[in-house]
Amino acid sequence: MTAAEQQISRNSTAMNSTQAREAAANRAQVEEIISRVDRAHETPMFHRIVALVAAGMLMDSIDVYIGSAVASSALSTHWSTVAQNSTFMSAGFLGLLVGSLLAGFVGDLKGRRVAYQINLLLFGGFTFLGAFAPNMAILSLCRLGAGLGLGAEIVTGFAMVNEFAPMNRRGHWCAIVSLVANCGVPIAMLLCAFIIPRWSWRPLFVGIGLVAAVIWWLRRDIPESPRWLAVHGRYDEADAIVKQLEANGSEPAESVATSKTDSTRNAGGRSLGICLLVAIVAVSATNVCSYAFTSWVPTILVKRGINLSASLTTSTMMMLGAPVGCLIGSLLIDRIGRKRTIVPAFLFTGVFGMLYAFQTSTTGAIIVGFLLMMCLYVLMASVVAVYAPELFATKVRFRCVGVANAIAKLLNVLMPMVVGWMLVSLGATSIFVSISVIAIASMLIVGFFGVETAQKSVG
Repeated sequence: MTAAEQQISRNSTAMNSTQAREAAANRAQVEEIISRVDRAHETPMFHRIVALVAAGMLMDSIDVYIGSAVASSALSTHWSTVAQNSTFMSAGFLGLLVGSLLAGFVGDLKGRRVAYQINLLLFGGFTFLGAFAPNMAILSLCRLGAGLGLGAEIVTGFAMVNEFAPMNRRGHWCAIVSLVANCGVPIAMLLCAFIIPRWSWRPLFVGIGLVAAVIWWLRRDIPESPRWLAVHGRYDEADAIVKQLEANGSEPAESVATSKTDSTRNAGGRSLGICLLVAIVAVSATNVCSYAFTSWVPTILVKRGINLSASLTTSTMMMLGAPVGCLIGSLLIDRIGRKRTIVPAFLFTGVFGMLYAFQTSTTGAIIVGFLLMMCLYVLMASVVAVYAPELFATKVRFRCVGVANAIAKLLNVLMPMVVGWMLVSLGATSIFVSISVIAIASMLIVGFFGVETAQKSVG
């Protein structure tokens, strides 16, 4: 080797050594930021973030559920046709699907705060514009635009709380947000029942748009996720935010059982493929089972000979299991762990789904239906709100959660056709047998392939 070649080799070695030291220093800074966020006690700043996220999720939930009521009202007043209503509902579902995907990419590449503000502006703005739509075609376009924001809010909301919450209370706070969000269903039902018969659906859209604008304004100075800032090399900005999160002190480093954090590794060091499989199966199963039950119970009860007014009362009593389930999930998720909450919830969903298939009395249907609904919303609070975001590293978290939610939304789009065919061809019992099979299969996937994320840093 010539002297020149030896010099080049020494320079290359020195450069590689310098790069390795810089990479190690960067990893150490990222690990320090993440560790400090994990150990920080809750502060007014954190509580404000949770409150604003929960408010946005609540408005999202209300907006999603008023769609069917608006379509029914428009049809009854001859402002729309059945075909136009189908287009309207499909536009909303398409927006939810695309919004879930787009939010993930925007959140991971441009920042959590950017994605979070855009989605609220989209669903609030397009819902407000929809109030002034001159015809159903324009309303459907507005619904598509609102759907983009609605789908994005689901992805960004839970993951946002996940990244700010202290490690030992992360599950609790995400589940509380889920509890608030799922109150949107009864609130939407009450608003529709009171407002639409008196003043039509347009004031509903105006009200949602205005409230969303207020929340958007309040969220204008919401901080960026320090985890995301650290991963993207913006350590000074991340440090400034973490200091605000530490205003009430933090747990001593030695008192928190943490493993070495790597912002590029998924939970438990699992491959991206395994984590994505678990997230897709768990989120899709939770959404599909919940949709199949909540959307079709009145129809199924009528098929069994219970009159319509009685079926609506019965289904409403069953729906009370939703907030109870969310509350149970929020209490258990940090105390006993993610998998110890999710796996039994899937198991009991399967058991109660099968039991419901053989109920012949109204009392039995109410009791078993309430228990089934409770289990489904334990899953909503634990899988969608907590577990799915925790499976992924910071660099890919929003994208992967977006993919899982988008696939779940796609399955929900297909559900009306599948459930309708099953009711006609196989009977109502087949719906609940299917819920049981899906729940048990998902229990096995999460049980064997899922990793426990409770009390562990998520990177």
